[in-house]
Amino acid sequence: MPTWNSRGLRGSTLEEFINRTNERYRENHLALIQKVPTPITPIKMDKESRHITLAYFEQKSTVDYIGVVQGIPVCFDAKECQVNTFPLQNIHPHQVEFMRDFEQQGGIAFFLIFYPHLDRFYYLPFRQLAQFWERMQQGGRKSFRMDELDETFFFTGHSGLLVPYLDALQLDLNLRD
Repeated sequence: MPTWNSRGLRGSTLEEFINRTNERYRENHLALIQKVPTPITPIKMDKESRHITLAYFEQKSTVDYIGVVQGIPVCFDAKECQVNTFPLQNIHPHQVEFMRDFEQQGGIAFFLIFYPHLDRFYYLPFRQLAQFWERMQQGGRKSFRMDELDETFFFTGHSGLLVPYLDALQLDLNLRD
């Protein structure tokens, strides 16, 4: 079973950027999005600082964030990709199943992928992930390349927001109509 310190703090900066963006969205009454805590069981603690130094995950997490945007239920997961090819092994089958179920209930599911080497974000709608996932399940590529992605869903920070994903969400909603 994976342990907390085996993954280090990978993605913590991205999550902090998203958390700050979510705070601004809440302050402006645009969205109410919460970080879903991952339940852990501590194994070792530093006695002086009282910080957890080793723990294991109690259960599989589904998504990183869940909430509502102007009455629309949304859930999403945040990932970082250091190269131009995203390995699908970074997404787990239980996440895909949860997101599929979420969308069947009328919600919007997506991934936010940060490419730090390009300082760009990508809003990956679940329907696009499902195509890549199905291709992998059928014996095809176990990854997707940046050049396979829809250029209109790439974005960068603006207007004082670190991860302004609501614009991409609106584009996704427009394409669903």
